[in-house]
Amino acid sequence: MADNNSNLITELHKLMDGGTAHAGLDDALKDLPASQRGERPYGLPYSIWQLVEHIRIAQWDMLEFCKDGNHQSPKWPDEYWPKEAAPASEDDWDRSVTQIKTDLHELMELVGTEDLYKPIPHGSGQTLLREALQAADHTAYHTAEIIVLRRLLGSWKS
Repeated sequence: MADNNSNLITELHKLMDGGTAHAGLDDALKDLPASQRGERPYGLPYSIWQLVEHIRIAQWDMLEFCKDGNHQSPKWPDEYWPKEAAPASEDDWDRSVTQIKTDLHELMELVGTEDLYKPIPHGSGQTLLREALQAADHTAYHTAEIIVLRRLLGSWKS
């Protein structure tokens, strides 16, 4: 059983870090022109910046929920999506991307050290396994949207 759990943790880490079957977030953002961060092509309701910020906020919320019984989630949906189409500065962009990576590594550390199956005490049946899968799935979904936006903007590698 210990080997199975170790295998599961290894596979969860791979999935959370971008998976093996498609591009991860780092790939989706690599060489993105700064001028395209706030573009909303073809009347789409969101920009790459809004997707990145949404990934950051949602992942942070899932991480904090796993760690802190006093954590208050942002108000859905208003506080999960930035209103601004573009980051206010290069520093804002860098902070958001850095926090996504930092929070991801902290969540991956929890996955490697905590009981994946134990219900989170302040939850309603959620487990660390569920939260890790949800974080990976959520990021993969929005990463695909970033890639589609880049294709529409002409900046995705072929």
